[in-house]
Amino acid sequence: MHGPLSAAWLLVALCAATGAYCLLRMRSTVEEQRRTAGGEALMGFGMALMAVPAAVLTPPTWAWLLYAAVFGTAALRALWAARRGAHHLHHLVGTFAMAYMAVEMAARPAAHAHPGGAGTPALTGALLAYFGGYVLWSGARLVPAAATTGAAPALTGWGDRPELARACRLSMGIGTLAMLLTM
Repeated sequence: MHGPLSAAWLLVALCAATGAYCLLRMRSTVEEQRRTAGGEALMGFGMALMAVPAAVLTPPTWAWLLYAAVFGTAALRALWAARRGAHHLHHLVGTFAMAYMAVEMAARPAAHAHPGGAGTPALTGALLAYFGGYVLWSGARLVPAAATTGAAPALTGWGDRPELARACRLSMGIGTLAMLLTM
């Protein structure tokens, strides 16, 4: 992606840290949590790779097509899983957005180094609106229930804490929003 180097490296670090935490969440005793964490780890590490500044590494076209294939496959898997719950719809939108950005970068490799052009395509605008709303919504959900009700939180393993999972989803939403803004 293009943009300021320091912001790009911060995005790489944020996405890689999120992916690493999601790998740790895969050790959960809850099967659905493990499955969800695996998809989120893929997203975190994939976003970290895609966010490496173009001044440091400009991937060849085949690499962008590989990203598109991986995220397209993940989108199909999320589409299949969406029949079980609404959260999988967010995974579907997220993986689709990553596949879309990879296809765009493969189609316009010169745009990777030189932003700008004829304006924002409608699909990019729709994804920006979705992820902007998602970031605001998920950020508001980080307020712990114990802070609003006065109840003490139940102690669980740090890999099974729902607020940490929400924080990871929030950081990936922020990362996707930042990457879409550079398109």
